[in-house]
Amino acid sequence: MKRKFLAVMMSLAMVGCMAAGCGSSDTASSDESGSTSTSAEVANADKPLVWFNRQPSNSSTGELDMSALSFNDDTYYVGFDANQGAELQGTMVKDYIEANIDTIDRNGDGTIGYVLAIGDIGHNDSIARTRGVRSALDTGVETDGAINSEPVGTNTDGSAKAVKDGSLEVNGKTYVVRELASQEMKNSAGATWDAATAGNAIGTWSSSFGDEIDVVVSNNDGMGMSMFNAWSKDNKVPTFGYDANSDAVAAIAEGYGGTISQHADVQAYLTLRVLRNALDGVDIDTGIGTADEAGNVLTDDVYVYKEEERSYYALNVAVTADNYQDFTDSTVVYAPVSNQLDESSHAKKSVWLDIYNASDNFLSSTYQPLLENYDDLLNLEVDYIGGDGQTESNITNRLGNPGQYDAFAINMVKTDNAASYTSILSQ
Repeated sequence: MKRKFLAVMMSLAMVGCMAAGCGSSDTASSDESGSTSTSAEVANADKPLVWFNRQPSNSSTGELDMSALSFNDDTYYVGFDANQGAELQGTMVKDYIEANIDTIDRNGDGTIGYVLAIGDIGHNDSIARTRGVRSALDTGVETDGAINSEPVGTNTDGSAKAVKDGSLEVNGKTYVVRELASQEMKNSAGATWDAATAGNAIGTWSSSFGDEIDVVVSNNDGMGMSMFNAWSKDNKVPTFGYDANSDAVAAIAEGYGGTISQHADVQAYLTLRVLRNALDGVDIDTGIGTADEAGNVLTDDVYVYKEEERSYYALNVAVTADNYQDFTDSTVVYAPVSNQLDESSHAKKSVWLDIYNASDNFLSSTYQPLLENYDDLLNLEVDYIGGDGQTESNITNRLGNPGQYDAFAINMVKTDNAASYTSILSQ
């Protein structure tokens, strides 16, 4: 009965409007205060857009794709400070070697040998982490002003051109540091950062030169834990990763050397907060560097904003045996930005968001659960799309009706492929 009543009233209102010559839905009107508003539908190309986790850039040179980063006035990137984190990971490995120098050289040959699992040779974060480790361990070789990040394959004799033998002096004794092997962990289907491939690689390396491996290093925890569980845990070889996934943090108690927290809690918040601010039409810094009405605010020791890059970067923290108990649950929202927004002031809005690989440990087990916690706090209804980690079309094919969403958060398979998404939004 109530629905029939509303339908009749709406019909009468429409008839009255037509008789009075009401304007069309895309014309502007003034309220009592004199301000102007519009009820016109927003074009998809003008809707808020956040790139996250994979920054639009040239996978060969690392040059940022500023056309994608400035697609419209409400386009930003959210990630983390890759160079700061990479340096932190390299320093963590070096510090561990120095602190355990009396026992770390397993075969006593005076050479500290390490193997390196590389996630994606065309990914800026992967490149930075490889460079960070090689820089800290003095095994890096500069090419065109930057440390070479190419995999070396097998390098047990130290003859590879992409790296060199490093030197480390501890307690008056000089040790050689050698990258024994490294490869991109890419499976036969084309997916990178592949944990299973890393597990197979450590099996091959350990059977060929196992007693020479003193340290295992990985560009992320997914690959690192695969190698740890397959070999290095039983052989008591310290393994270092990146992401501070819950299983890796817990494994520190069992001999996992350490990991890096890229403040996923801050990243996930920023990913959705930037959209919320754009949708609300408020200053982009609201609830970020400037407290909102609920008291949400971040301090400058957990993130930086680079205006010229239109990018927010969370800062990293080393997680080791000294502090790992503070990081055991990677899906807890960051307390300073955990306050619920009032829905009367921040109406529900819909967001299309994709995870490039539904099987990626960090994104599926840490990042998405955090996003799901924050979307409620920020009054956002998010449609989560999981990709196969191999092709953009597996994701873009499910962006067939962008008009039904108010904003978009995009996690590409490859950093070069921003146009695959912006072309759809521009139609």
